[in-house]
Amino acid sequence: MSALVLASASPRRLDLLRQIAVFPAAVDPADIDETPAKGELPVPHARRLAEAKARAVAARHPGCLVLAADTVVAVGRRILPKAEDAATARDCLRLLSGRRHRVHGGVCLIAADGKVGRRLVSTVVTFKRLTSAEIDAYVAAGEWDGKAGGYAIQGLAARFVRAVSGSYSNIVGLPLFETAQLLDGFGHGRP
Repeated sequence: MSALVLASASPRRLDLLRQIAVFPAAVDPADIDETPAKGELPVPHARRLAEAKARAVAARHPGCLVLAADTVVAVGRRILPKAEDAATARDCLRLLSGRRHRVHGGVCLIAADGKVGRRLVSTVVTFKRLTSAEIDAYVAAGEWDGKAGGYAIQGLAARFVRAVSGSYSNIVGLPLFETAQLLDGFGHGRP
């Protein structure tokens, strides 16, 4: 069995894999440009980035099984950014307030022989209407830093979520059921 390499800088993805008893031999972030292509829609964007990350890391780890993922938060056709500053986080939260949005998770697995497996999972999340004070308090807490759409559902933002339809782990950063199915199909299954 080939060694598994996780192509991600996300500690959440590593924690999620450990939750299903998958322990990568190495973690090597892809460090690619994640800017959406002109006119690119959320689903193709998530698919493209997951595969681009996997291919970039597979080139550095011949003989290994490489797992990559990308999480895209979208309101309609609009891709929300990863919040890198408080103003962006605040803008994202204002946009998500009182409405449904989708979290698209692209997953790509590349084997040592070049075989590629792909999955795309979409989860619908409904936020309650947020007050300015709630947004300010969340932004002040700093959990938004580096998060797609400016929030982390596994933290304080859980209090904003009225409903989830689909994979919860996808919102956190990796759809576990689909990832486990991919790994099983590539002979890297766990109990």
